[in-house]
Amino acid sequence: MNSNKHTLTMLVDNEPGVLSRVVGLFSGRGFNIDSLCVAETLDPKVSRVTIVTQANKPLLEQIEKQLRKLINVVKLRDMSDDRAVRREMALICVHARPENRDEILRLVNLFRAKVIDVASNYYTIEASGDAEKMTALIGLLKPMGIKKIARTGTVALYREPKRGI
Repeated sequence: MNSNKHTLTMLVDNEPGVLSRVVGLFSGRGFNIDSLCVAETLDPKVSRVTIVTQANKPLLEQIEKQLRKLINVVKLRDMSDDRAVRREMALICVHARPENRDEILRLVNLFRAKVIDVASNYYTIEASGDAEKMTALIGLLKPMGIKKIARTGTVALYREPKRGI
């Protein structure tokens, strides 16, 4: 992962306007968001927001300080190091010409992805992994003719300690 690229995850109150305030903090201060993923947690009153942004150390500290000031932010963590598991998912619709079908299926297998929809001329592929894996798969499928892509952005959780190993 790029040393200036950071994955921030926060637990926030699941209320109208909270996401808008978080995003507004970034845009109002000129910070860019590379990816954003939001979903309810096991507690329907709390959502997890995961943001990937690029910042040097002083700028990252400023971002974190400003986020902690938001009343609806319950918890904030930087998950940029190896203690966290980071993944994203992609749905990729690729042109499946007869001469490319075997190669597409080989790539799907190699990247531990799966074909989830088949049309007469297109395959829709579901893949998950780190951002580099998604970029590599997309790069290999591009020459075959990608029609459209939907990517989730990064989600992250800290690894649980391994006991007895």
